Amino acid sequence: VQLQAYGGGLVQAGGFLRLSCAVYGRTLRNLDVAWFRQGPGKEREFVAAIRWNSGSSFYADHAEGRFAISRDTNKNTFALQMNSLKPEDTAVYLCATRTGKILSTIRDNSQYQYWGQGTLVTVSS
Repeated sequence: VQLQAYGGGLVQAGGFLRLSCAVYGRTLRNLDVAWFRQGPGKEREFVAAIRWNSGSSFYADHAEGRFAISRDTNKNTFALQMNSLKPEDTAVYLCATRTGKILSTIRDNSQYQYWGQGTLVTVSS
């Protein structure tokens, strides 16, 4: 299974970006897919996740209301629309997948088996 994230770049505060993650090697049926991020000198943190089968989505507090995760069941891809970006959103954004396990652990990065290489998002003030 391979994941490829793309769409990062440099944007001014208040702007927007759309990240995408393409998954190769297996169908995403019965999986959870997610975005995490890791800023400079920071630990990896949860951003958003979506359950592939149901479409139910989950967000970190810092993403709620500004970011939206979505999936394309025909293309085996998922995306993260990021609006109203802030300098503190600057990070490498990583996409990941896991088998559909206990819902309460969907925000736990240790529960994800497959990871993409990440795409850098830089938000200037």
